Amino acid sequence: MDRLPVVVVHGGAGNIPKERSDKSRSGVCSAARAGYVILQKGGSSMDAVVEAVTQLENNPIFNAGCGSVLTAGGEVEMDAIVMDGKTLASGAVSAVRNIANPVQLARLVMEKTSHICLTAHGANQFARVMRIPEVPQESLITEYSRMRWKKNLAPAANPVECQMGKMGTVGAVAVDIDGNVACATSTGGLLNKMEGRVGDTSCIGCGGYADNQVGAVSTTGHGEAIMTVTLARLILFHMEQGQSVEEASDLALAYMKSRVQGLGGVVTLDPQGHWAARCSSLQLAWAAVQKDTLHYGINSGEHFTQGLDEPH
Repeated sequence: MDRLPVVVVHGGAGNIPKERSDKSRSGVCSAARAGYVILQKGGSSMDAVVEAVTQLENNPIFNAGCGSVLTAGGEVEMDAIVMDGKTLASGAVSAVRNIANPVQLARLVMEKTSHICLTAHGANQFARVMRIPEVPQESLITEYSRMRWKKNLAPAANPVECQMGKMGTVGAVAVDIDGNVACATSTGGLLNKMEGRVGDTSCIGCGGYADNQVGAVSTTGHGEAIMTVTLARLILFHMEQGQSVEEASDLALAYMKSRVQGLGGVVTLDPQGHWAARCSSLQLAWAAVQKDTLHYGINSGEHFTQGLDEPH
């Protein structure tokens, strides 16, 4: 079991503009390090993925938390999910507003209610009961998000270009020293989406899935396509059939591309600590830490490594 513990994070699939790629890279590396510190101290995989995703939500470069893209009406509505592979317990929130860290609210749904997903007004009401402070919407909106929202309101906006530069959903998977796996995923959703639109992130088996008997996955990409093929669960199905983490991820992404023309990216691992970060999009910002080594990449097929104590 010397492969354990492991944490793998992603900062979204899509086309990452050159001027934002360095910040994306350092953001996922920092989040992976933060998750790994928790695992090293004997913390649970759930603690590690929530901490990693919280860091990504707090980083304005990503489409989650304070960097979320805007709805057609110029507002922020966020989705998040967590899942515990030991018990299959899961918690999610969708279309939630004015919350800095939806992933933490999703965890509270899992731990403090008998439900899996709370949405919109009900999720916010639950946040108040749990004493999670509301933040002003302005604190979640970056200049970059507002600029892209305005640009995409233009009647001539090209729908493909609209999603270009979409630094998507963020997420993490981990396996702790006890061999328990967990996943967490969080997003601001689709650029200029209709109000009330719920994507794949908060849907169990789509935005993420974790099962100690198989592994854990967190996904990113075109939400409607991911939901159509239940991407996270499809990857674990292939692993149940004996495929490796990498083969299973590639097979499911290829199926989504050929069947519904959807592009995306995933981070996947099994309880033994084998892991993969794969994408059908041009880019996926990802980072992993295992055996005190940091692994990371952005462009498809890229894989760099360095010691944890080296500056990145």
